[in-house]
Amino acid sequence: METILFLTHTEADGTLCKASLEALGAAVELTIDSASSLAVGIFGADVQKAANSIANCGATRIFGVEGPDFAQPRYATDACAAEILCRSSQATIIVTPGTSRMSRIMAGVAHRLAGRVDTHVNSIRYESTRPVITRWFYRQRMVADVNRAQRPWVLVVDPGTHPVYPAEASSAKVEMLAAVLGADRVRTSVKGVEAPKTDQQTIRPDAELLFVAGAGWTKKQKDGQPHVKEAEALILGFLSETKASLGSSKSLVDISGEGGEVLKFMSHMNQVGQTGATPRHPKGLSTCCHGEEPHVVGWRFINERRAINLDPNCGWARGKADVVYVADAFEVIAKVNALLAEKKTATVG
Repeated sequence: METILFLTHTEADGTLCKASLEALGAAVELTIDSASSLAVGIFGADVQKAANSIANCGATRIFGVEGPDFAQPRYATDACAAEILCRSSQATIIVTPGTSRMSRIMAGVAHRLAGRVDTHVNSIRYESTRPVITRWFYRQRMVADVNRAQRPWVLVVDPGTHPVYPAEASSAKVEMLAAVLGADRVRTSVKGVEAPKTDQQTIRPDAELLFVAGAGWTKKQKDGQPHVKEAEALILGFLSETKASLGSSKSLVDISGEGGEVLKFMSHMNQVGQTGATPRHPKGLSTCCHGEEPHVVGWRFINERRAINLDPNCGWARGKADVVYVADAFEVIAKVNALLAEKKTATVG
């Protein structure tokens, strides 16, 4: 029998994020399947609110490390809190969400515990007398089942791979642990946060639709001239009306290095595919893309894939998309934007 620890951090408002609740669901399922015991470890500025929100998860013990030093992400303090929580729980398997904050520290924490760590975990199941995980390798091109004898075993669960745990708020008893921090642990401080305005936000992980733009948006059109400004207006208009998330092919974000005119709101953060980025959205729409293999790999976890391209022999037409529209993306998106605007006006009226 294992001792399973669900380990996470709080958000700025003291709650748990969606990725944390997904990882909690994976931990609870593994606990039930393996007839093991479950503990919870939470760190942050104030952990009681988060602990209360998941009081029905079946944990036998809930541990907490809190204080102003743990309010902001920082490797030294986060790793210290995580290590204390893991040691106090005597966990043999540690399940944690793949947020940027947890992903940054868990390899180091596993080393301090003389354990092992696996990241990008997509599923966890119990077979016979051992837990087995599924994860992807080589930028999502190969999948493998992994099990380890070494304990503790740290499992960093990818967001979007498990359903959100149906947490119910109640009153939770939290065992607070003291974390003694020297001056060397708090040398880094957060001075502020710079974020784009709401109407400039293009990356929306929870969006229903992923809209991917290819290099064709910046190329010469049927009149022999590029229309980058028009492309920017069309794409931003579509994103504004649909609240879709914006992705990009590698060829588009690389244009800036080739001296070509670029879409000003596009960066390598939007790139799908060769960076290893594999977004998970219910639907995807690819426009002006060539269907190159790295791009397709980046779309592996999109449930329904559609594409718009003038070339009927495009790579997307050869089984890489569920539906291919052989049409001019400029004309299609302009028409879609007009229809969405009409629908919005009719709804308001």
